[in-house]
Amino acid sequence: MTTSLRNDRLLRVLRRQPVDVTPVWLMRQAGRYLPEYRAARARAGNFMRLCQTPELACEVTLQPLARFPLDAAILFSDILTVPDAMGLGLSFSEGEGPRFARPVRSIADIERLPVPDPEVELRYVMDAVRLIRRELNGQVPLIGFAGSPWTLATYMVEGASSKDFAQVKGLLYDQPGALHRLLEVATQAVIAYLNAQMAAGAQALMVFDTWGGILTPPAYQEFSLAYLARIVAELTRETHDERTPVILFTKGGGAWLEAIAATGCEAVGVDWTVDLGDARRRIGNRAAIQGNLDPAVLYAAPDRIRQQVAQALADFGPGPGHVFNLGHGIQPGVDPEHALALVEAVHELSKPYHSGVER
Repeated sequence: MTTSLRNDRLLRVLRRQPVDVTPVWLMRQAGRYLPEYRAARARAGNFMRLCQTPELACEVTLQPLARFPLDAAILFSDILTVPDAMGLGLSFSEGEGPRFARPVRSIADIERLPVPDPEVELRYVMDAVRLIRRELNGQVPLIGFAGSPWTLATYMVEGASSKDFAQVKGLLYDQPGALHRLLEVATQAVIAYLNAQMAAGAQALMVFDTWGGILTPPAYQEFSLAYLARIVAELTRETHDERTPVILFTKGGGAWLEAIAATGCEAVGVDWTVDLGDARRRIGNRAAIQGNLDPAVLYAAPDRIRQQVAQALADFGPGPGHVFNLGHGIQPGVDPEHALALVEAVHELSKPYHSGVER
């Protein structure tokens, strides 16, 4: 599938193949820091309608590509569309974040959870993927994504964002068997969802394990990583000419890089608490690395952004295997010109690290 792309740097790096410059995309690159995104969201009326209208989801997916020379598009959606499709009643309120009308609080609640059909309950996502691929017309690859089973479970049990995760951690320690049943359903749903995204046209996949870092090492292995490994193993990734690459990202997961790489994923995402050179030494040739500029750097002046980009590139060093990204999502208050400064700096300053590679 790379042959039809005018820019296949991302897919080449995920396969640790040579490139001319380090590819770059930004988590939440379509978002509130862009005035055109805010205008589209105002037209939609609310966040859920923006996600559930394929034409609008396509529009906001493509907006950052019109501004910045990015090396990938990422589907505009939300990780919580999957539990919403299970009947939990997702809503978003300004300043408060996501909330479920019917959180999962008992074994009976878990037993009632269905595995959604991606082409029925989540058809709007698949229609968006198909539309985005058509509109991209081979410009750059499209990344599809899902939340990790553990991260989805935290929202499903808590019912909203949380600071102490009392409900889900209480379930973990008091009724681990019940939590495993919930994670099993979530894993089946994520596998079906990602397989459907690939069939609809996603050319790479990312799994966001946003809350894996709140777990103890044994709990991470049992309740998060084991299910991430299942996803990597059980996805039907041979649907195209080449195996569809998977990026696994556990925020706060710097202690477990080797274990994440051992799942067989093509790339390990790292946040800003990890040194890229250290991550490269620890992972070796088992996987590419994605990350990891502190998103707060984008509040600084462009020359400071350029310095931080240069340092991150130097930390990783020469050769392929690095997808430049932020260590988490871009913040709403960032000046779009600062994002442009980052993307241009990555492409310009990374050339010496790929010397001898012609495009």
